Amino acid sequence: MDRWTPLAEGQSPRHYDPGQIIYLQGTEAVQFYYILSGTVKCFLSSAGGDERTLTLHHGGDLIGEAAFFDRQPRVSSAVAVTPCALVAVDRPRLEAVFVRHPDLAVSMLEYLAHTVRLLSAHVDGTFLRANQRVARYLLTLSPGPGGVLRCTHEEIGSSIGASRVTVSRVLGELERRGVLETGYRTVRLLDRAALEALVAAGDGA
Repeated sequence: MDRWTPLAEGQSPRHYDPGQIIYLQGTEAVQFYYILSGTVKCFLSSAGGDERTLTLHHGGDLIGEAAFFDRQPRVSSAVAVTPCALVAVDRPRLEAVFVRHPDLAVSMLEYLAHTVRLLSAHVDGTFLRANQRVARYLLTLSPGPGGVLRCTHEEIGSSIGASRVTVSRVLGELERRGVLETGYRTVRLLDRAALEALVAAGDGA
């Protein structure tokens, strides 16, 4: 069972079509969302209209929780990439869930820490080489069964500010070294420690 299932108990999901905005950067965060199904893209927008993808979220993930907890305007926007079903969680709802499931509060803190680390990685990644940026991005994703990550070369490139060709080259080199294995819209991590060493030391592909 997904650890966030209690958030959806007794709630009717909201459905979003591909391309439909879920929330906008700069708006008040009166709620966050639990993704029941589908894929959501979180992205940053510049004053000039440029966009930078932060990450893609899938069923079982939370989005918008950082701004919700610190009561500050949202620092990013979210848009549905595929048909999505989400449950919105406001403060009264969350407090009621915590009363019934107090252990969920610790899981929420861990998830928030992961979110902060992800945002920090995007800031720090500006100073890394392409192979280090790819490695760092892969390390921020939550693996599925067997260490499989759901992502495409285009999605990785959009997230780290690199071309698809560059991403494909880096992934090919890492695959030849036995660090990972690529598949259709997936990457399977074989040696997570090697990716961590690449980011830390700047050695490798």
